[in-house]
Amino acid sequence: MDGDDEQVRWQAAAASARGTSHEKTGQPCQDAHRWETLPGAFLVAAVADGAGSASLGDMGAEVAARTAVDSVLRREPVLPENDDDWHLLLAEALKAAQEAVYEEAIAHEVTERDLATTLILVVAAPEFIAAAQVGDGAVVAADVEGNISGITAPQTGEYINQTTFLISPDALDIAQIIIRRLPVAHVAVLSDGLQMLALKMPQGLPHAPFFSPLFRFAAEVDDEAAAAEQLDLFLRSQRVRDRTDDDLTLLLAALVR
Repeated sequence: MDGDDEQVRWQAAAASARGTSHEKTGQPCQDAHRWETLPGAFLVAAVADGAGSASLGDMGAEVAARTAVDSVLRREPVLPENDDDWHLLLAEALKAAQEAVYEEAIAHEVTERDLATTLILVVAAPEFIAAAQVGDGAVVAADVEGNISGITAPQTGEYINQTTFLISPDALDIAQIIIRRLPVAHVAVLSDGLQMLALKMPQGLPHAPFFSPLFRFAAEVDDEAAAAEQLDLFLRSQRVRDRTDDDLTLLLAALVR
């Protein structure tokens, strides 16, 4: 991949907001996110959603998101060149995150189920995007023309409100690992709280009217901290809360020159 132009870089904003259902019960927000950029215009980002039934789901989500991103960062500056090696790197990152959640459960003397979480990991460059996903949520990308593509889709069970968690015995075997070679100018990663607003369900296809203004917003960011605050206000807005009572996470990134 050719990404050595120092004038090309990613800018990102992300927010996680507690859902109204958790506010009523006094539960914390159980979503987590993390993102970093690497030389060569690489974005590495993760979003995790702790299970509502997991007493320490917020901890599981934080550990999973942090470990997945760190697993990729440790490989820099020697990142893969071919798709098979990217597939292996992402699979290793999922495994590292799973093991970290297991270890956290042992350290707190609780069961793995108490830290159950989903996990989405994304690596993006100007001509490339790779994603690994266990559970629901989604990754969406767009090119400079605004053409929007779904990269991953919610991983549900027999029923739409069922999902797979990272602590599940078969989680790594059934994980989505997607490698796509296409022009990438915008990336969105979202937790399942936004699915009914952002995706055409049950297919999980991106709803363009939801993403297009958000991608424009991400491209115009000149202060990432202020952008994160605006994104947080959006997630807490009445028009969003009228549609969902779940915890919400949205990570947006735009390639700028």
